[in-house]
This record gives sequence, C-alpha cells and structure tokens, in this order.
Amino acid sequence: MELKSKLICGDLLEILPTLPDKSVDLVFGSPPYEDARTYGIDFKLKGQEWVDWMVKVYTESLRVCSGLVAFVVAGRTKSYKHSCSPFLLVADLHRAGLNVREPLIFHRSGIPGSGGPDWMRRDYELIVCVSSKGRLPWSDNTACGSPPKHKPGGAPTHRLQNGKRVRVALGKGKAIKRGTNRGLNQHCKNYKVGAETVKEQPYIPPKIANPGNVIRCSGGHLGSKIAHENEAPFPEKLAEFFIKSFCKPTGIVLDPFMGSGTTCAVAKRLKRRYIGIDIRESQIELTRRRLSEY
Repeated sequence: MELKSKLICGDLLEILPTLPDKSVDLVFGSPPYEDARTYGIDFKLKGQEWVDWMVKVYTESLRVCSGLVAFVVAGRTKSYKHSCSPFLLVADLHRAGLNVREPLIFHRSGIPGSGGPDWMRRDYELIVCVSSKGRLPWSDNTACGSPPKHKPGGAPTHRLQNGKRVRVALGKGKAIKRGTNRGLNQHCKNYKVGAETVKEQPYIPPKIANPGNVIRCSGGHLGSKIAHENEAPFPEKLAEFFIKSFCKPTGIVLDPFMGSGTTCAVAKRLKRRYIGIDIRESQIELTRRRLSEY
C-alpha cells in the first residue's frame, strides 16, 4: 500500500501499529526530553521509565521503516547529577537486539551563561540511530558533503602490534583513478616489517567528502517564525541533513513527534512525502500553517 502525505493526531504507540511494515523510508524527529516539559499533556516520564518507553518507540518505528530511524535525544541535569538517559537508551536498544548505528552529534547553539555555577553550557545533543542489519537500502552520505579541505599528507602510517609506527606507500606505476578507494586492496602488496606483514595502505581523496558525524546547526535560525510557537523546535537544517542523506527522492519521511512540523515542512520542500504524528490537535493546526509556507 502506497502511503500519501498526511498529519495524524493521536498517541504514536497507537498509530504506528496501524502502518504497514517497511512503508516509510526514514523516521526522524525529537521526543520529549524526559520530564523537562509537560507539553500540556502532563508528560512525566523520566529516567528508566523514559528509556523503556523510547525502546518501544524505536522498535515500532523500525518495523514501519525500511531505512534509518533517528531521534534527537538529551538527558537532564538536576542537583549536579546527569540522568544519563541517552546513553542508557543506546545500551538498552543494543540489549533489546536492535541494530544500533554509531550515534551522530547535533552541534547546536548553547544558551550563553547556562551550565550552572560549575559546569559548561550544552552545545550538543545526541542523535541515536537504528536500522535493520546490513547496508541501508538507500543513502547519499555525500549529499551534504563538500570537497576535502586538505590534500593527503603523504603515504598513510601503520601501527605495528608493538606500537611502532611505519609508513608504507602505494607502489609506483599503479593506474588508479581519483576517488576510487573501493577495490584498491587488489592492487596492494604485502611487505615484511620485522616479524609482521604490513599491507600497502593507499588513499585516494574523494571529490566530495561526507560531512562527518557532527551536524553543525548553530546560529539559532529555525527556518520559520511559526516554529517558535512550539516549545522545543529544531532547525530546518537538521531535518534537511537527514532527509537529503537518508530518504530517497520521492520517498516518505515519518516524524512521530511532529510538533511545529519542521520535518514535514522540509520533506515537502525537498519533494518527499511525509507523515506527521502528534498527540495534540494544536500541533496539527500549527503544522498545517507551516506547510502552507511551501
């Protein structure tokens, strides 16, 4: 069944089970940060209760999604003690048997002067990602990339088991095109260095490098004035990163924590379909206004 763009008001754990298996290409959004806000629905989950709830959200989201499931999460600090909930979540997702991908970092604009009297302001939030096992069915990890800033600094180095560093260069006369690192091993020779065998380690810089696992969205530009009517909006640039990188053209993006509709609005702008879920009718209306901007 081919899904169309739509907004749905209701509890996500009641709505997600009604969606077909592998019917969307990307799930992206940001859940409540424990009991930091009530959101007008008296939301009070915190600590392990919040983690257990999020494991259910990830599990059902992964059933619905053929590709990546990614949520921006953050813990809370009270009385000089951090809740550690994002890290507990990663561990519990792993223990539950879900295929956890290496987390990404959302580099945001921290509030000047925040952090309390003895600590630092929060400039990042964790993006916890899961997928089915194996390679993603579709991705474009250079969609938000750029040409490498620096040229290679010579032959790569290699650490031996005893800790000694050696440098093994690519042999002369190899006809290898720029940007074709895949398959280079078949051209490489083995060399004896002391008691160890070391393989040549060539590196051909790509024309476009992927942007890395730190997504920089600092500056406070959300992309729409309407977003400020929500309690905890994130920048359009963040949603754009995930949609361009992990949702195929004409694919469908699901945000189970829709809020002001940032993910849905960016999906519409980038010619993807979208499904937005929020338990509050007020956010459905807010998102409709947001979508009318595009």
